[in-house]
Amino acid sequence: MIASPGRIARVAAAIVLGAVIGCSPTLALAQLPYLEVPRYEPKNTAIVMDARTGEILYSERADSPRYPASVTKVMTFYLAFEALASGRLHLNDQIIISPLAASQPPTKLGLRSGETISVENALSGMAVHSANDMAMAIAEHIGGTESRFAQMMNLKAQQLGMANTHFVNPNGLPDSRHISSAHDIAILTRAVLRDYPQYYRFFSEEQFSYRGRTYDNTNHLLGKMPGVDGVKTGFTNAAGSNLDASAVRNGHRLIVVVLGSPSRAMRDSDVENLLLTGFDIMDRRDRGERVQLTQNMFGGTHIGGAVTALTPGVESEGEGDADPIGVVLTRTTQTSGPLAVSQTMPAARPAAHVRGNWWVQVGEFRDKPDARAQVEQVARRFTQQFDDAEGTVDSSGRAYRARFTGFTEAAAREACGAVRAQGVPCAVGGPT
Repeated sequence: MIASPGRIARVAAAIVLGAVIGCSPTLALAQLPYLEVPRYEPKNTAIVMDARTGEILYSERADSPRYPASVTKVMTFYLAFEALASGRLHLNDQIIISPLAASQPPTKLGLRSGETISVENALSGMAVHSANDMAMAIAEHIGGTESRFAQMMNLKAQQLGMANTHFVNPNGLPDSRHISSAHDIAILTRAVLRDYPQYYRFFSEEQFSYRGRTYDNTNHLLGKMPGVDGVKTGFTNAAGSNLDASAVRNGHRLIVVVLGSPSRAMRDSDVENLLLTGFDIMDRRDRGERVQLTQNMFGGTHIGGAVTALTPGVESEGEGDADPIGVVLTRTTQTSGPLAVSQTMPAARPAAHVRGNWWVQVGEFRDKPDARAQVEQVARRFTQQFDDAEGTVDSSGRAYRARFTGFTEAAAREACGAVRAQGVPCAVGGPT
């Protein structure tokens, strides 16, 4: 009996996986190709893929390496789903939180070392709240250590054909070696849909309640744009605002990945417009039109504006969808305009407030991490008021002030009134 090529490939991959997991982390990582984000190139990248066939309908710098941030967690999900499907893992299994998992920076569920959580709740926390501690806990539970799980991630990436990807950790926290691309992420997302549709529901959860607290999904297109049912957001200062999204309409499923947007609002608008154009192409084909050069139907889109230089620097301040406020890389320049998908597509939504030089302070703390956590929590809880504001942590003597900047006076007072009404201390200030 002659084995099929697919079976041979799977057996070979299993042998390689076992061999690499058995060797040292340093050796395994050294065998992977070195990848680097281009030093000077427009930061934004995007791709639109037909999930059924893998056809690329639109691509803009989609194979250029970028920092994936929390979109990384899609691979952590894939390996968890693989373990669930094989019976090595069960949704009701209890995961013990290690000191490393407990020490992960926000966003996280905040369990202490030694506490336990079910696999199902850990996956939901990772999907909805993008919990960095849950990603690490799952990684250690499956792989034993973070480094061994990273080896598993990289081997799976190679097996799936993700040619511009190198993972270092399971949650996407900043590391200059932690690289992927829009195309690779689309390949990974298609693999999740194809291989483990029974577990895809985790990406569709709009809310997750745990220990008396309810978290909203960081993917704000869920419940807003019809057909969108996943997948994952990400943000760090170095990465920009990322979104890996998937949607279904009229029997067609599309995958859209946008990396490096300068804001969450622009990212969401870009993804929405790309989905609308992609579905329009599929509808035309259903009506019998012979649409082949789909790239042209996206209106000659050029994502991004000025060239962005990423250089090593000190920890920078910022706030994002699901990742820590501090990052190890800083931007030297960043200017970009919204996607012009086509002349008939809806324009980007207006900003929540006109930019100004007033600020809103939502707390003062003795420790900098507490101030950061407050910025992240308030941004998440009061999205409407702070969607287009910049979160910062300012020092004043031995105190750290959690602030949002960029308001007009009227917008600052309105935002402050909204948070104060919910019991959050608030103050406003501006030019004197």
